Amino acid sequence: MPELPEVEVTRRSVAGHLEGARVCGLRLGAPLRWPLGVEPQALVGCTIGAIGRRGKYLWLPLAGGPEPRAGLLLHLGMSGSLAFSATPAPPGKHDHFDLVTHRGTLRLTDPRRFGAVVWASAPDAGVAGKLLAGLGREPFDPELTAATLHAALRRRRCAIKQALLAGDVVVGAGNIYACEALFEAGIDPRTPCQRLGPVRCERLLAALRRVLGRALELGGSTLRDFRDAHGMAGEFQAEARVYGRAGQPCLRCGGTVRRIVQAQRATYWCPRCQHR
Repeated sequence: MPELPEVEVTRRSVAGHLEGARVCGLRLGAPLRWPLGVEPQALVGCTIGAIGRRGKYLWLPLAGGPEPRAGLLLHLGMSGSLAFSATPAPPGKHDHFDLVTHRGTLRLTDPRRFGAVVWASAPDAGVAGKLLAGLGREPFDPELTAATLHAALRRRRCAIKQALLAGDVVVGAGNIYACEALFEAGIDPRTPCQRLGPVRCERLLAALRRVLGRALELGGSTLRDFRDAHGMAGEFQAEARVYGRAGQPCLRCGGTVRRIVQAQRATYWCPRCQHR
């Protein structure tokens, strides 16, 4: 699933093409998770504003329509990707949404159809408001500190890896990045949240920011399908120190990297380097 680095890389790769572009039309393919929520013709003539990101969602503000704060909320689902082309090919079986502008076409391709494109009168209204309301803080938000992280984790009754994936404490720590950040911080992924004190929360937050920052530098991770809007794959997976390396030597201590399953997700960790 595209996580925060992949979605941010996608945002950056489409922003220059779309910001200030005029909407000329929309094409809808097979239904996605939610209906669009507006007649496509109502968006023709709108101008796309500065594209934002919240967690794994993209927000495309649309000026010039009936609602001054309206826009489109996009989610890439499990295997979706966005591509921009001045001269797009005819849509294929898995191409479920085209946003046609005077500069070119933004296309959502989603083989599993878990993605979403939803119109809302404002980011905090309708389906968009419901989807965004439960998200935790952004990992690089200055207001997210070791103290606020510690306070939030004290209220959780689960293992730290599961809390990171839930996204209601901090967004963006998808499976690969949660595994890597916990390794960097030396924390066993099975550690109950309430056992993490202020010092380890400080280490975890710093590690999470380092891992996500590096992933952004490398264009995210491409394990199967992910490409940015220009068709470029991510490269972070080549630098992973534990993720996908079960049975191999730990790059830090030489021990053996192990794999367990937590909440139906694979977790990779080093028993020597990571402690409860």
